[in-house]
Amino acid sequence: MRRQSKRYDIWESLRRRIPIVVWLPQYSWGNLLQDALAGTTVGLTVIPQGIAYAVVAGLPPQYGLYSSFMGCFVYIFFGSTKEVTVGPTAIMGLMAQPFVLTYGDDFAVLLCFLTGCLITAMGLLRLGFLVDFISLPVICGFTNAATIIIGSSQISKFFGISGRSESFIDALKKFIQHFMEIQLWDTVLGVCSIVTLVLLKNLPGKRHGNWLKKCMWLICLARNAVVVITGMVLAYCLSLHGQEPFKITGNITAGLPSFQPPPFTTIHKNETYTFVDMMNILGSSVISVPLIALLESIAVAKAFAKGKKLDSNQEMIAVGLCNVFGSFARSMPTTGSFSRTAVNNASDVKTPMGGLVTGALVLLACGLLTSTFKFIPKATLASVIIVAMYYMLEIRVLQVLWKTKKLDLIPLVVTWLVCLSAGLDIGMIVGIATNLGLLLYGTARPGLLIEERTVNDIPVLFVSPLQSLKFPAAEYLREQIMTWCDISKNTNIIVLDGRNIIGIDATVAKNLSLLNLDLESKKQRLIFWNWCENARKTLVAFDSSTDSHFRTFGDLVELEEILTSAEIIRKESSNL
Repeated sequence: MRRQSKRYDIWESLRRRIPIVVWLPQYSWGNLLQDALAGTTVGLTVIPQGIAYAVVAGLPPQYGLYSSFMGCFVYIFFGSTKEVTVGPTAIMGLMAQPFVLTYGDDFAVLLCFLTGCLITAMGLLRLGFLVDFISLPVICGFTNAATIIIGSSQISKFFGISGRSESFIDALKKFIQHFMEIQLWDTVLGVCSIVTLVLLKNLPGKRHGNWLKKCMWLICLARNAVVVITGMVLAYCLSLHGQEPFKITGNITAGLPSFQPPPFTTIHKNETYTFVDMMNILGSSVISVPLIALLESIAVAKAFAKGKKLDSNQEMIAVGLCNVFGSFARSMPTTGSFSRTAVNNASDVKTPMGGLVTGALVLLACGLLTSTFKFIPKATLASVIIVAMYYMLEIRVLQVLWKTKKLDLIPLVVTWLVCLSAGLDIGMIVGIATNLGLLLYGTARPGLLIEERTVNDIPVLFVSPLQSLKFPAAEYLREQIMTWCDISKNTNIIVLDGRNIIGIDATVAKNLSLLNLDLESKKQRLIFWNWCENARKTLVAFDSSTDSHFRTFGDLVELEEILTSAEIIRKESSNL
């Protein structure tokens, strides 16, 4: 039995950590055909997006392709959600951009490796719960700021203006300074590309319908590829006639990347950087980039889990390994992509095997199509990014928070403003700190329902904490009750309702004991009403004299019970 139990544990651990062993034995030809269709559709999306996001990161365009295939292959073995596709995203490109522009491409590759190592370690240590400490307002503030920064960084390319921006403010400043350098045909192409992308997104196609609706559905899913290919063909045809009205991407290095370890030392502009130097330069990004990648991926996986239980720790391991292996193929940091996952889901993918076809298409593009990619107009790529960022903006969340809890707008706005002005990593840290500050403030200043009631001509002060009490709230509770007792001088009975208190600590017990002594000195009686046994034991252990003050009279809402309780309180008052 012990041997069988050990084998069972090993098999369960294998099923949990390498999910392919679960679904591969039941794989069928029907699944293969559906996965091939989904993988092809995602491939047509990831190729133009990968090139565009490499440009966002300041990397040569081929790095977008290098970053797009390894995650597809690795996720087949370790991924827990069949719809998720791992690859380059705009936010990951933006996080790597400062290091690439200043210190070169190797820093993005090393950042990818370190990101993968940290995420994998967190998954193995089962630290997925840490993501729960980052609230919705902080995530929305970060996402909205990132989309604005990324979108604004493409303004120059959209209008054919030379140069690159390093921040949102810098992008606006350079656009104003170089306003007179706007190129007509780049602008026309950019506007036409945006209009086309929006129209194709809203095509009335259906996956299950006649052939016309199916064609429109496929075109809608592959709209990025359609627009990029159209722009590329247009630029190529014009170049044959000696005309170059658009600024194009330029030469893209052909061939597959060499499979080698990530760079732990590098030389940039005749200056050598050791691993320690590179770590010092990356600084807090070694923590912030993995955290943001993790948030993106788990958010995408939860959105498409469709009610199924999601193993966050396994998702962390999968994304971490995608980055670790990707760094051996010159990849920048990657994570789950919402747009490509949505395409995968709309294509009715059956298993993660669809990633095999997607990765194969990207490799095919690396080997055979890079010579044609150089004709992709920069304005077209900028349009793809701007439209993608527009649909990532979460404006509706402001309305939701305003209706539900206005206080949550504070961390959202703080995160948003700091991200725009000081950078994404600093903005995320400040946003989390602001949210934790509000959380601690709520713990230190719990809601108190305090009201005076006259029951059978006896004035009674009812105090009901709306949440459990922790040590930061102990002194506040005592001060509030004493203040009310000073105002209500005719009140002799104070009832402290404990129905919402599930436990107390020593600090709360000490302050409750002092409160009891203060009230006794003023000839007032403190009654602990409806307290759970755990909280009662803690208080009695601290001060045994409080044991006689506990009462369980039931729910105070019913009038009969209130009157019955009042009679008992009257007797106790007369005894005093």
